Amino acid sequence: MSIFLTKQKIIKDWTDYNGHMNVAYYVLIFDQFGSEVLLTSFNMGEHSAKTTKKSTMVVESHITYDQEVKENDEVDINLIYCDHDKKRIQYKLEMIHSEKKYLAATLEALSLYVDLDERKVVEFEKEKVDLMREFIAKNNSTFKTDNLKFSSKLKK
Repeated sequence: MSIFLTKQKIIKDWTDYNGHMNVAYYVLIFDQFGSEVLLTSFNMGEHSAKTTKKSTMVVESHITYDQEVKENDEVDINLIYCDHDKKRIQYKLEMIHSEKKYLAATLEALSLYVDLDERKVVEFEKEKVDLMREFIAKNNSTFKTDNLKFSSKLKK
């Protein structure tokens, strides 16, 4: 089971001479249409960066390319795992072909919470911790914990 975040149509500009989506655009889709949706739900997206000067920055990621997608295909971006500690958030996303239902790719990320004025790692505010805890408690039974790369980096 996974948590639907968004749907995205593959556009011509994202494809390459092999006739499928170029490797760089998988990361773009995961970042702009997956991570941003998730982080916004925890008040850590673009609005937070602009108004509170606090945001997340990815420090490590792991991506798999499981099956190609082509121009005009639609993909669902789903969350399949999420956890955090005082300063880090770890999440894993999957890209599923909307019509054919196959796994196209996954991306696991480890991000730090950063004060943008000081360019320094800081702890999440209580409000954000509460949002993450509530979300994780509600969805924990649906998370897939196999093949996670960064769980050992959380300091719990």
